[in-house]
Amino acid sequence: MGRHSKASSSNVRRNSLIALTGLVPAGLVTAVSTAGADAGAPIFTQQTAHESVTTEQASAAPIAASVVPQAPVATPEPAPEPPPAPVTPPLPTSIAAGALGIPGVNLAAYRAAAQTLAAQNPVCNMPWTLIAGIGRVESTHANDGKADIAGNLTTPIYGPILDGSLSGNNVIHDSDGGALDGNSGYDRAVGPMQFLPETWKRYAADGNGDGVADPQNLFDAALTTGKYLCDGNLDMRDLGQQTKAILRYNNSMAYVANVVAWSLGYATGITPPAEALPRIH
Repeated sequence: MGRHSKASSSNVRRNSLIALTGLVPAGLVTAVSTAGADAGAPIFTQQTAHESVTTEQASAAPIAASVVPQAPVATPEPAPEPPPAPVTPPLPTSIAAGALGIPGVNLAAYRAAAQTLAAQNPVCNMPWTLIAGIGRVESTHANDGKADIAGNLTTPIYGPILDGSLSGNNVIHDSDGGALDGNSGYDRAVGPMQFLPETWKRYAADGNGDGVADPQNLFDAALTTGKYLCDGNLDMRDLGQQTKAILRYNNSMAYVANVVAWSLGYATGITPPAEALPRIH
Protein backbone atom coordinates (compact mmCIF):
# COMPACT_ATOMS: atom_id res chain seq x y z
CA MET A 1 0.00 0.00 0.00
CA GLY A 2 1.04 3.58 -0.35
CA ARG A 3 3.47 2.94 -3.16
CA HIS A 4 2.38 6.10 -5.02
CA SER A 5 3.27 4.55 -8.37
CA LYS A 6 3.46 6.52 -11.58
CA ALA A 7 0.06 7.33 -13.06
CA SER A 8 -1.19 5.07 -15.86
CA SER A 9 -1.86 6.23 -19.43
CA SER A 10 -5.18 7.82 -20.41
CA ASN A 11 -6.29 4.61 -22.17
CA VAL A 12 -5.62 2.62 -19.04
CA ARG A 13 -7.53 5.16 -16.97
CA ARG A 14 -10.60 4.85 -19.18
CA ASN A 15 -10.44 1.08 -19.05
CA SER A 16 -9.80 1.24 -15.30
CA LEU A 17 -12.82 3.40 -14.68
CA ILE A 18 -14.95 0.91 -16.58
CA ALA A 19 -13.44 -1.83 -14.44
CA LEU A 20 -14.27 0.10 -11.27
CA THR A 21 -17.93 0.22 -12.14
CA GLY A 22 -17.83 -3.54 -12.37
CA LEU A 23 -16.16 -3.89 -8.96
CA VAL A 24 -18.44 -1.54 -7.04
CA PRO A 25 -22.22 -2.04 -7.36
CA ALA A 26 -23.94 0.67 -9.45
CA GLY A 27 -25.95 1.98 -6.53
CA LEU A 28 -22.81 2.36 -4.46
CA VAL A 29 -20.93 4.26 -7.18
CA THR A 30 -23.78 6.78 -7.46
CA ALA A 31 -24.02 7.30 -3.71
CA VAL A 32 -20.29 7.84 -3.11
CA SER A 33 -20.24 10.96 -5.28
CA THR A 34 -23.15 12.50 -3.38
CA ALA A 35 -22.47 11.42 0.22
CA GLY A 36 -22.08 14.43 2.49
CA ALA A 37 -19.08 15.19 4.67
CA ASP A 38 -21.27 15.15 7.77
CA ALA A 39 -22.32 11.51 7.48
CA GLY A 40 -22.08 9.84 10.86
CA ALA A 41 -20.02 6.92 12.03
CA PRO A 42 -20.78 4.54 14.91
CA ILE A 43 -19.58 5.96 18.21
CA PHE A 44 -19.83 4.17 21.52
CA THR A 45 -19.29 5.69 24.97
CA GLN A 46 -19.35 4.40 28.52
CA GLN A 47 -20.93 5.87 31.67
CA THR A 48 -19.90 5.44 35.30
CA ALA A 49 -22.56 5.52 38.00
CA HIS A 50 -21.78 7.06 41.40
CA GLU A 51 -23.63 5.93 44.53
CA SER A 52 -24.03 8.20 47.55
CA VAL A 53 -23.21 6.90 51.03
CA THR A 54 -25.15 8.00 54.16
CA THR A 55 -24.10 7.63 57.77
CA GLU A 56 -26.61 6.97 60.57
CA GLN A 57 -26.00 7.74 64.24
CA ALA A 58 -27.44 5.69 67.08
CA SER A 59 -29.35 7.66 69.72
CA ALA A 60 -28.06 7.67 73.32
CA ALA A 61 -29.88 5.53 75.95
CA PRO A 62 -31.75 7.43 78.74
CA ILE A 63 -29.78 7.99 81.99
CA ALA A 64 -31.24 6.46 85.24
CA ALA A 65 -32.51 9.03 87.86
CA SER A 66 -30.14 7.75 90.62
CA VAL A 67 -27.06 8.24 88.52
CA VAL A 68 -25.20 11.51 88.93
CA PRO A 69 -25.67 13.44 85.73
CA GLN A 70 -22.56 13.64 83.60
CA ALA A 71 -21.63 16.37 81.19
CA PRO A 72 -22.82 15.45 77.72
CA VAL A 73 -20.17 14.06 75.47
CA ALA A 74 -20.04 15.76 72.12
CA THR A 75 -20.45 13.37 69.25
CA PRO A 76 -18.21 14.36 66.30
CA GLU A 77 -20.16 15.12 63.18
CA PRO A 78 -19.30 12.94 60.20
CA ALA A 79 -16.93 14.53 57.71
CA PRO A 80 -18.69 15.79 54.60
CA GLU A 81 -18.59 13.35 51.72
CA PRO A 82 -16.19 14.54 49.00
CA PRO A 83 -17.77 15.28 45.64
CA PRO A 84 -17.35 12.55 43.03
CA ALA A 85 -14.29 12.89 40.82
CA PRO A 86 -15.08 14.11 37.30
CA VAL A 87 -15.32 11.29 34.80
CA THR A 88 -13.62 11.70 31.43
CA PRO A 89 -15.58 9.65 28.91
CA PRO A 90 -13.32 7.22 27.06
CA LEU A 91 -12.71 7.67 23.38
CA PRO A 92 -15.10 5.49 21.38
CA THR A 93 -13.50 2.50 19.72
CA SER A 94 -14.38 0.33 16.79
CA ILE A 95 -14.47 -2.88 18.84
CA ALA A 96 -18.25 -2.79 19.33
CA ALA A 97 -19.10 -1.19 16.00
CA GLY A 98 -18.18 -4.08 13.74
CA ALA A 99 -16.64 -3.71 10.32
CA LEU A 100 -17.65 -0.06 9.94
CA GLY A 101 -16.29 1.06 13.30
CA ILE A 102 -13.86 3.99 13.31
CA PRO A 103 -11.89 4.77 16.48
CA GLY A 104 -12.86 8.13 17.96
CA VAL A 105 -9.50 9.84 17.53
CA ASN A 106 -9.27 8.69 13.90
CA LEU A 107 -12.77 9.96 13.19
CA ALA A 108 -11.83 13.33 14.68
CA ALA A 109 -8.74 13.49 12.47
CA TYR A 110 -10.65 12.63 9.27
CA ARG A 111 -13.37 15.19 9.94
CA ALA A 112 -10.89 17.91 10.91
CA ALA A 113 -8.98 17.34 7.67
CA ALA A 114 -12.15 17.64 5.56
CA GLN A 115 -13.14 20.85 7.36
CA THR A 116 -9.71 22.40 6.79
CA LEU A 117 -9.76 21.42 3.11
CA ALA A 118 -13.24 22.88 2.70
CA ALA A 119 -11.77 26.25 3.68
CA GLN A 120 -8.41 25.93 1.91
CA ASN A 121 -9.49 24.17 -1.29
CA PRO A 122 -13.29 24.26 -1.62
CA VAL A 123 -13.21 23.18 -5.27
CA CYS A 124 -12.02 19.74 -4.12
CA ASN A 125 -15.24 18.93 -2.21
CA MET A 126 -13.38 16.41 -0.08
CA PRO A 127 -15.64 14.24 2.13
CA TRP A 128 -14.14 12.91 5.35
CA THR A 129 -15.36 9.47 4.33
CA LEU A 130 -12.88 9.30 1.45
CA ILE A 131 -9.96 10.09 3.75
CA ALA A 132 -11.34 7.43 6.09
CA GLY A 133 -11.42 4.96 3.21
CA ILE A 134 -7.70 5.51 2.64
CA GLY A 135 -7.05 5.10 6.37
CA ARG A 136 -9.01 1.84 6.45
CA VAL A 137 -7.18 0.29 3.51
CA GLU A 138 -3.68 1.53 4.42
CA SER A 139 -3.53 0.69 8.14
CA THR A 140 -7.00 -0.34 9.40
CA HIS A 141 -7.24 3.08 11.04
CA ALA A 142 -3.77 2.93 12.64
CA ASN A 143 -4.30 -0.61 13.88
CA ASP A 144 -7.70 0.24 15.35
CA GLY A 145 -6.84 3.60 16.89
CA LYS A 146 -3.50 2.90 18.57
CA ALA A 147 -2.89 6.58 19.28
CA ASP A 148 -3.23 9.11 22.09
CA ILE A 149 -5.87 11.84 22.15
CA ALA A 150 -3.54 14.20 20.24
CA GLY A 151 -3.28 11.67 17.42
CA ASN A 152 0.30 10.54 18.09
CA LEU A 153 0.70 6.84 17.37
CA THR A 154 1.68 4.70 20.34
CA THR A 155 3.82 2.61 17.98
CA PRO A 156 5.14 4.04 14.69
CA ILE A 157 3.89 2.34 11.52
CA TYR A 158 6.31 1.46 8.71
CA GLY A 159 5.79 -0.35 5.43
CA PRO A 160 8.18 -2.92 4.00
CA ILE A 161 11.62 -1.73 2.90
CA LEU A 162 11.44 -1.17 -0.85
CA ASP A 163 14.69 -2.91 -1.79
CA GLY A 164 13.20 -5.30 -4.34
CA SER A 165 12.90 -8.23 -1.96
CA LEU A 166 9.11 -8.06 -1.84
CA SER A 167 7.31 -9.14 -5.00
CA GLY A 168 5.11 -6.49 -6.58
CA ASN A 169 6.87 -3.50 -5.01
CA ASN A 170 9.18 -1.07 -6.75
CA VAL A 171 12.80 -0.54 -5.73
CA ILE A 172 13.02 2.96 -4.27
CA HIS A 173 16.38 4.17 -3.04
CA ASP A 174 16.62 6.40 0.02
CA SER A 175 15.40 9.98 -0.40
CA ASP A 176 15.56 11.35 3.15
CA GLY A 177 18.70 9.91 4.73
CA GLY A 178 16.48 7.69 6.85
CA ALA A 179 15.01 10.69 8.71
CA LEU A 180 11.39 9.57 8.37
CA ASP A 181 11.62 5.84 7.72
CA GLY A 182 14.74 4.90 9.70
CA ASN A 183 16.49 3.40 6.68
CA SER A 184 19.31 5.17 4.87
CA GLY A 185 19.55 2.65 2.03
CA TYR A 186 16.01 2.39 0.71
CA ASP A 187 12.71 4.14 1.30
CA ARG A 188 9.58 2.67 2.86
CA ALA A 189 6.13 4.07 3.54
CA VAL A 190 5.54 5.69 6.90
CA GLY A 191 2.62 6.42 9.20
CA PRO A 192 -1.05 5.39 9.25
CA MET A 193 -1.60 6.76 5.73
CA GLN A 194 1.59 5.16 4.38
CA PHE A 195 3.39 8.03 2.67
CA LEU A 196 6.75 7.57 0.99
CA PRO A 197 9.25 10.07 2.46
CA GLU A 198 9.60 12.02 -0.79
CA THR A 199 5.82 12.40 -1.15
CA TRP A 200 5.47 13.39 2.49
CA LYS A 201 8.07 16.14 2.16
CA ARG A 202 6.13 17.63 -0.77
CA TYR A 203 2.63 17.59 0.75
CA ALA A 204 3.26 17.51 4.52
CA ALA A 205 0.65 19.40 6.55
CA ASP A 206 0.24 20.26 10.22
CA GLY A 207 -3.24 19.00 10.99
CA ASN A 208 -3.30 19.55 14.76
CA GLY A 209 -1.66 22.98 14.87
CA ASP A 210 1.35 22.05 16.98
CA GLY A 211 3.84 23.48 14.48
CA VAL A 212 5.11 20.06 13.37
CA ALA A 213 4.08 17.93 10.37
CA ASP A 214 4.59 14.34 11.53
CA PRO A 215 3.60 11.37 9.34
CA GLN A 216 3.10 9.31 12.52
CA ASN A 217 0.37 11.69 13.75
CA LEU A 218 -3.23 10.98 12.72
CA PHE A 219 -4.27 14.62 12.28
CA ASP A 220 -1.18 15.51 10.23
CA ALA A 221 -1.43 12.37 8.11
CA ALA A 222 -5.16 12.84 7.42
CA LEU A 223 -4.76 16.43 6.26
CA THR A 224 -1.74 15.53 4.13
CA THR A 225 -3.79 12.75 2.52
CA GLY A 226 -6.49 15.23 1.61
CA LYS A 227 -3.97 17.67 0.11
CA TYR A 228 -2.42 14.86 -1.91
CA LEU A 229 -5.76 13.69 -3.29
CA CYS A 230 -6.93 17.23 -4.09
CA ASP A 231 -3.73 18.31 -5.87
CA GLY A 232 -4.41 19.70 -9.34
CA ASN A 233 -7.84 21.10 -8.37
CA LEU A 234 -9.50 17.71 -8.67
CA ASP A 235 -13.16 17.48 -7.64
CA MET A 236 -14.00 14.46 -5.50
CA ARG A 237 -17.67 14.66 -6.52
CA ASP A 238 -16.63 13.53 -10.00
CA LEU A 239 -16.01 9.77 -10.02
CA GLY A 240 -13.42 10.00 -12.78
CA GLN A 241 -11.40 12.67 -10.98
CA GLN A 242 -11.79 10.82 -7.68
CA THR A 243 -10.43 7.67 -9.31
CA LYS A 244 -7.47 9.60 -10.71
CA ALA A 245 -6.71 10.93 -7.23
CA ILE A 246 -6.86 7.52 -5.54
CA LEU A 247 -4.62 5.98 -8.18
CA ARG A 248 -1.88 8.33 -6.97
CA TYR A 249 -1.77 6.28 -3.82
CA ASN A 250 -1.62 2.93 -5.52
CA ASN A 251 -1.86 2.47 -9.29
CA SER A 252 -4.32 -0.39 -8.95
CA MET A 253 -8.03 -0.47 -9.74
CA ALA A 254 -8.52 -3.09 -7.04
CA TYR A 255 -7.10 -0.55 -4.58
CA VAL A 256 -9.49 2.12 -5.91
CA ALA A 257 -12.45 -0.25 -5.53
CA ASN A 258 -11.56 -0.98 -1.90
CA VAL A 259 -11.13 2.69 -0.97
CA VAL A 260 -14.37 3.72 -2.69
CA ALA A 261 -16.30 0.84 -1.13
CA TRP A 262 -15.17 1.71 2.41
CA SER A 263 -15.78 5.41 1.80
CA LEU A 264 -19.31 4.66 0.68
CA GLY A 265 -19.80 2.35 3.65
CA TYR A 266 -18.92 5.14 6.07
CA ALA A 267 -21.23 7.54 4.25
CA THR A 268 -24.23 5.20 4.23
CA GLY A 269 -23.68 2.91 7.22
CA ILE A 270 -23.80 -0.15 4.94
CA THR A 271 -20.90 -2.60 5.17
CA PRO A 272 -19.25 -3.12 1.76
CA PRO A 273 -20.17 -6.45 0.15
CA ALA A 274 -17.36 -8.91 -0.51
CA GLU A 275 -17.50 -8.36 -4.27
CA ALA A 276 -16.69 -4.67 -3.73
CA LEU A 277 -13.42 -5.56 -1.99
CA PRO A 278 -11.20 -7.33 -4.54
CA ARG A 279 -7.78 -8.47 -3.44
CA ILE A 280 -5.10 -5.81 -3.89
CA HIS A 281 -1.95 -7.17 -5.47
